[in-house]
Amino acid sequence: MSTTPSLDFTPAVGDMPFTALQRELLLKAHTLGRERFAPRAALWDREASFPFANYDDLREAGFLRLCVPTTHGGLGADYATYMMVAAEIGRFCGATALTWNMHICSTLWTGVLADGIAMTDVQRTEHAARRELHFQRIVNGGAVYAQPFSEGSAAAAGRAPFGTTARKVEGGWRINGRKIFASLSGAADYYGILCTEDKGDEHPDARDTLYISVPATSAGFSIGGEWDPLGMRGTVSRNLAFHDVFVSDAEQLMPRGLYFKGAQTWPAMFFTLSPTYLGVATAAYDFTVKYLRGEVEGEPPVERRQYPTKQIAVAQMRIQLESMKSLFARAIAEAKPNPSKDEKLRLYAAHYSVMEGANDIARLALRTCGGQSMMKHLPLERLYRDSRCGALMLPWTAELILDRMGRETLYEVGEKGD
Repeated sequence: MSTTPSLDFTPAVGDMPFTALQRELLLKAHTLGRERFAPRAALWDREASFPFANYDDLREAGFLRLCVPTTHGGLGADYATYMMVAAEIGRFCGATALTWNMHICSTLWTGVLADGIAMTDVQRTEHAARRELHFQRIVNGGAVYAQPFSEGSAAAAGRAPFGTTARKVEGGWRINGRKIFASLSGAADYYGILCTEDKGDEHPDARDTLYISVPATSAGFSIGGEWDPLGMRGTVSRNLAFHDVFVSDAEQLMPRGLYFKGAQTWPAMFFTLSPTYLGVATAAYDFTVKYLRGEVEGEPPVERRQYPTKQIAVAQMRIQLESMKSLFARAIAEAKPNPSKDEKLRLYAAHYSVMEGANDIARLALRTCGGQSMMKHLPLERLYRDSRCGALMLPWTAELILDRMGRETLYEVGEKGD
């Protein structure tokens, strides 16, 4: 009789009725994070270098194929399971969790999410054949996929067509344009870019968005720009340029016109950045508790827990963290195609609460632990810097979420403002 592992820790997502697979994956993520990712995290941050060693570990653990269906050789994790595991990895290395998200989304969007998008029989057949190619690159070759969105315009927020274009030619596409803040630049084997189909007219349309994989070895593809940011430095998110890059038809990650429909059908596809920051918030809380108890490894065993101000601060942190976890858990449980209005608004609320709450908790942790916690040999100052980045990330920045929530609360579908 098979047995399922028990957990001797509380996962970053909190206590939940986990399945056997979820417990197994959470235990593996926690062990990897504690033993390997956390000890290396300061290096990637200091050098602003990519965590290649962590990706070797992810590959060996099978985590690059986490959301590839079992029928294709993957681990078959669903959306909620991925979100739980990502939060646990983010607890130990935010840059690893955030870049891993870009890779996993390439398999989620073409797998579980695509299965919930209406397609014609022809489109479904086409998509099934093409995603088999991408899945096998990951399963058999250990390939890494990136997912660059940003261009410095409103396109990544869904408010304008992408400036990067793809023109149909014999046997494939010719791609021209650029991307900024492209995580995994120089580390990915394939770049799953969003671009607008160039139909030869003067009226580009967001409905004509294409989702296409560009091999890193493609002629005309280049990486440039500096990378020296405040936080999440290990993501190495430099600029990409595409100069008349040819890719074959097989590189399409979704059939023509399906990405726009998918974004409308599956809004939770944009919530996948948040577990990284839930993990970062959990790490800041974990450190504060250990620090006040005098249990930080390598530090003098000085207790500070006896002060009422410290006790109150920890209570405030725990209250906010529990609120974030509850909203997060509800949102991933409800994630599905075509959510109701209330489900969609809760999804927005969960995303905002995590992205802003992570920095709130890290800020309070820094103030509570005091001046020593600002030193770079301790992780808190890095967690503080990393935590500030979440609210700035497209397509759902904190500002855009507030805008969406207000507008979609006050206007029903089809209604227009003055």
